[in-house]
Amino acid sequence: MKRLLRGSLLLLAFSAFLFGCKKDEKEEVTFTGNNIPYYDEVPRLLIENYVNRVFIDLIGREPTDIEMTTEADALRAANASESSRITLVQKIMFNTDPIPSEGSYREAYIRKFYEDQKGRYLEGSSEGNILDEYYTWRAIAINDSLNGNWLQYELVMIEANKMLDVFNSRLQLTNDEIVFEEVCRRMMFNSIYDDINMNTFNFINATFDDSFSRFPTLAEYEAVEDAIEFNGSGALFGLAVSSKPSYLDVLVASDEFDEGFVRWAFSAYLSREATSSEVYIMAPIYADGSNFSLIQQKILTSDEYAGFE
Repeated sequence: MKRLLRGSLLLLAFSAFLFGCKKDEKEEVTFTGNNIPYYDEVPRLLIENYVNRVFIDLIGREPTDIEMTTEADALRAANASESSRITLVQKIMFNTDPIPSEGSYREAYIRKFYEDQKGRYLEGSSEGNILDEYYTWRAIAINDSLNGNWLQYELVMIEANKMLDVFNSRLQLTNDEIVFEEVCRRMMFNSIYDDINMNTFNFINATFDDSFSRFPTLAEYEAVEDAIEFNGSGALFGLAVSSKPSYLDVLVASDEFDEGFVRWAFSAYLSREATSSEVYIMAPIYADGSNFSLIQQKILTSDEYAGFE
C-alpha cells in the first residue's frame, strides 16, 4: 500500500512539473561520445550496386555471387565507409592472387585499363587487328629483304615494331616496365592511328583532342606542323620539336597531358566533365604517369560515384 501511494505521489509531482513549464521553452539536448557512422543507413541494394559498378569499371565484368557476398558484407560491416571502399578498389587494382581464367585481379585490371585506352586512342582496335597490322608490315619487310632492298626493309620494320610496341604495352605496364605516358605515346605512334587520322592536320587535332580534350590553338598547330610534316624545327610548351616522335614526347610529358587524363577519368567514371578546381587538385597527384591508379581510386571511392550522397 505504501509503495502504491509513493508511486502515485511521484506521478502527481512529475505531472505538476510538466504543466508548470512554459510551452515555448525548449531544452537543447547534447549527446557526447556517440559517434554515429555517417553511412550506417546505406541500403544493402545500394552497396551491391556499388560493388557491381566497381568490378565492371575496373576489370570489365560483374562480380561472381561469392565475390558480391564477400565484398558487400565487408562494406556493410564497415558501414560503407570511405576506407572500406578504398580497400575494395585497391584489392581489385593490386591483388595478384591467382584467379581462374583471369590470372589475377591485377592482370584483369591492367587489361581493362589498356582496353579503355585503346578505346580512347584507337577506336577500340582489337588485339587481333593490332597483330594483323604487325604481320602485314613484317611480311612486306621480309619481301623487301628478299629483293635486296635493305633500306626499305629497315623502314618497314620500324612500322611493324610500332604495332608490336602497342601490343606489348599491356604486359609491360603490368610489370611496371613502362609508365602510362609511354602507353599513350605508342597508341598515337602507329599506322592504325595514322589511318584513323589521315594527314597532318587531322593527326595534330586528334592528338590534342584525345590527350587534352581540346583542339590546338592556331599558334600551337602552326608551331608543330612543319616539324611533323617535314622534320622542320618547332616548339610546343616551350620545348623543341623536330619530328613526329619528338612532338609526341613533348605532348605526353606536358602538364596538360596530366590534366587531360583527369578529364578523361571524370568523363569515363562519372559521366561528367571535371571542374577546373578538380583538375587543379588532381593533376599533380597523377604526376609522371605512375599514379594513374590513384586518380581512379579517388573517383571510384567518392560518394558521388558510389551514389551514397
